[in-house]
Formats: sequence, structure tokens, C-alpha cells
Amino acid sequence: MHRILTHVAAKPAAFVLACLPVAWLLWAALTDQLGANPAEALIRSLGDWSLRFLVLVLAVTPLRELTGWVALARFRRMLGLFVFFYVSLHLLAYAWFDMGFDLAAIVLDVIKRPFILVGMTGFVLLLVMAATSFNRAIRALGARRWQLLHRSVYLVATLAVLHFFWMRSGKNDFDEVAVYAAIFAVLLGWRLWRRLQGSRLSKRS
Repeated sequence: MHRILTHVAAKPAAFVLACLPVAWLLWAALTDQLGANPAEALIRSLGDWSLRFLVLVLAVTPLRELTGWVALARFRRMLGLFVFFYVSLHLLAYAWFDMGFDLAAIVLDVIKRPFILVGMTGFVLLLVMAATSFNRAIRALGARRWQLLHRSVYLVATLAVLHFFWMRSGKNDFDEVAVYAAIFAVLLGWRLWRRLQGSRLSKRS
């Protein structure tokens, strides 16, 4: 597995795979395959893929530690940028198809609907993390401050579930929400457990 993950073609292959969902959605939109309400299907599908990539980002560290595949860390930054990419497309589709790029209407919608406000807050946090995801930003901020800033991804995960929950509450459809909430709870709970373990070990030493 180490040989596969460190192969020169591994990152380009991962990049292509990460682009496949948006390529399929574009093809489906152009060929009228998104059902009776293509705009809603596109907005929701982009939101779903945002959540899936967020799961992948948060799963990198546990998988790396549990399997010993240290080379998985090479893909974390790219996966994080794909989270931002799909969330940006999700927001763009909402602004275009739902709001017709009417900025005043978008601002009013953010004020009126809590799930839109939560989603926008998550987007702003992702924007900050994406803008500081490069080596120059790490050097400028310092490793400690940079790491603290990028721990905002845990808040983004919480906001994403809350956004999804409120969005689905109108139809009382919480099955998928529960699945994502459980996955994020496990991934974040694992990190908390590891941190508590580390603090106990440091106290003993």
C-alpha cells in the first residue's frame, strides 16, 4: 500500500477521481438526467459531495494511525481543497438557481433562515482554511497558529451536520442526517480520545 500511495501517479489519479462527481453532474445537467427539478437536484448533490469529502478529510488521520499508512497524509491537503471546491459549487448553485444572483435577496435569506446562516458560516471558515492551506501561509502564521486555525474543520463538520439537519427538518427526513452525524461523531470522538490519552501519558511521565 505504501508503494501505491507514494507512486508518482497516485496524486493525479486521486485528483481525477475527486473530479468525477462534478463531471457526472455537469453531464447529467446537460443531458437532462437530473429529474423533474434539476436545479434542486444539482444543489443537493453538490451539498452531498461536500459532506462526503469532509468525511474523507477527517478520516485521513485515524486511517493513517490505525493502518500505519503514513503516506495517506500526502492527500489530506488536496482533499481539504476539494471540500472547499464542492462547497463553493454548492453555494454558487444556490445563488444562481434559487436566488438568481440577487445579493440583497441572498442576504435577506441568510438572516431569515438559520440553516442558510449556518451553511454560510461554514463556507467562510472553509474559505479562510483554503486561503491559508499553502506552505507560505504556514510560514507566515507559524506552525502552532496555523494548526489551531485549521482545527476549525471540526467546527465546519458540526455546522455541516446542523445545516443538513435543518434543511431536512421541513420534510422530517433525518435518515441521512443521522448517518453523517454518527460518522462525524466517531471521527471527532476518536480525536478527543487520542488527545485525552496523550494528556494522561504526559502526566505520568
